[in-house]
Amino acid sequence: MQPIQALLHRIQSDREFSLARFVVGYYDRVAKTIVQVPFEHMSFEAREPFSFEVVDEEGVAHSIPLHRVREVYRNGELIWHRQP
Repeated sequence: MQPIQALLHRIQSDREFSLARFVVGYYDRVAKTIVQVPFEHMSFEAREPFSFEVVDEEGVAHSIPLHRVREVYRNGELIWHRQP
């Protein structure tokens, strides 16, 4: 299994591969469940290579460490999964 950093980098940089619709599922420690977020709603900062940011429905930004990513879907198909 490839590291999540490598897969996310490929989604960002490979034009043909990234034409698909991606959804990333991460573990929310408060809700104790997997939260799925469309890739286009995620933002990455070069100074924070091991996390990404998402803004919730209330407009609050959350920094999510990459080690909490549990699954990645491409066009609805599971292409990457990490056991808890």
